[in-house]
Parts: sequence; C-alpha cells; structure tokens
Amino acid sequence: MRSVRLAGPAPRWKKSYRCLGVLPVALLALTAWAQQSELRTVHGAVLDKMENPASSAVVYLKNVRTLTVKTYISDRAGEYRFSGLDPNVDYELHAESETMMSNTRTISSFDSRKDIVISLKLDKEKKKS
Repeated sequence: MRSVRLAGPAPRWKKSYRCLGVLPVALLALTAWAQQSELRTVHGAVLDKMENPASSAVVYLKNVRTLTVKTYISDRAGEYRFSGLDPNVDYELHAESETMMSNTRTISSFDSRKDIVISLKLDKEKKKS
C-alpha cells in the first residue's frame, strides 16, 4: 500500500498566490489613505470693522463645482474651520453678520497649501432685500 499525505505544508507556489490576494486590499487602503492625507483645511477669524473678533457670524463655504454650501458659526474668538476639502475643487468663502458681510474670497484648486488661513473682515453693509 501507498502512504498518502493527508495534511501538510502547502506548496511554495500556493503561498505566494495567497500573498497576491492581499495585495489589492493593501493597495486600496494605501490609495484611500493617500487621498485622505491630501485633503485641505481652511480656517481663520471673522473680524468686524474695528478688527475685533466677530462671534456668531455665519461663514459660508461654497463648492464651485457642485454649488453646495457649508456653513459654520464663528465661535467666541471669531474663529471658524472647514476641514476635509477636496484639493481639486475651487471654493468661495465669505462671512455675514446681521447687518454686515465680508468680501468673497476664492480658494483655488491651484493653491497647493493643505492648511489655508483666511481672515474675513465684515466691512460691507448687507444689501437689503
């Protein structure tokens, strides 16, 4: 009678194919991490005419491609923050209070900074509608 090996170590070529199954998953994870690390942040302060911090001002961030708008209400120090911004998209940013508004600032996709600081000065009267 012949002896039959029922269990034993897998041949070397099968082990290398198992590693190839892990490779696509690793590449996807690396790509997701790289994209996440490329995201941008914009932050700064909202100031009144006298350059004092303007708390409770509404800061608007408009995605020029999709026309979606995100808002942030400035804190007691007049500060705001938007994070997770796509570096391949242009954005428009401005602030408003009850009676005043700032100029609109553009964040260009050609700007390679990952951390963008923009101060917004409330120096224009809002148009009455």
